[in-house]
Amino acid sequence: MVNYEGKTVLITGAGSGIGEALACQLAKKKAHLLLVGRDAEKLERVRVKSVGENIRIWICPADLSDTDSIDSLVSFMETECIRPDIVILNAGISQRAKTLDSDFEVDRRLMDVNYFGSVYLVKKLKKMLLDSEMTHIVVNTSIAGLFGFPMRSAYSASKHALFGFFESMALEYDNIRVTFLVPGRIRTGISSSALLGDGSAYGRMDPGQAAGLSVEECASRALKAIAKGRRKVLIGKSELLMAYIYKWFPSLYFRLSKRISAV
Repeated sequence: MVNYEGKTVLITGAGSGIGEALACQLAKKKAHLLLVGRDAEKLERVRVKSVGENIRIWICPADLSDTDSIDSLVSFMETECIRPDIVILNAGISQRAKTLDSDFEVDRRLMDVNYFGSVYLVKKLKKMLLDSEMTHIVVNTSIAGLFGFPMRSAYSASKHALFGFFESMALEYDNIRVTFLVPGRIRTGISSSALLGDGSAYGRMDPGQAAGLSVEECASRALKAIAKGRRKVLIGKSELLMAYIYKWFPSLYFRLSKRISAV
């Protein structure tokens, strides 16, 4: 089992939600942190909450939908000589619109943030990854990445893509370990910032999201799974049953998924 003390952990999407909870708990475990997100003020707030003895915490604002911004992040890492032992790819946005009611630019933005940003970042870290004895990449996906779901076509597609890319990567390199976090409904602001068909924000929390697992419990379960080197861990409540129904009883899944509220 991995001991986090003294490890350096890069977290994208660290300014709120699951990323923030992971940062706070890792700091208590005496890990050094590189906090990445779009909002510098939120990152600073998380840094202040996470401060502990004998640990270093860097913050670096970056937008994963912008390759120039990712280039700046990597340059910052090189300047500061930051070589993460663990890379947690947590940044993401969701969706609340039917497939044909979504502008193509919405589909593109979800893929840019949820998929291409993470792919571009790990490719920019190529030399570091190849030179390291072992790097653990943690990919925050979603239960919606295991199957299609109403009002989530682009979101589901972007999360599906993460599995294909990072499973392939793990098979190719003996010094890269990959853990997939597969959250169900977690009490975060992801539904509030989800995109409608025209690209505007949904602006409210879904009832199902509000009744979901706390971010603190989600982070705790995630860190236990990462420490054990698990390849995949489902995190949530009763909604996780849908993953097993889809696997073993696909016809039942398609009947049920049309009846479950997607908002």
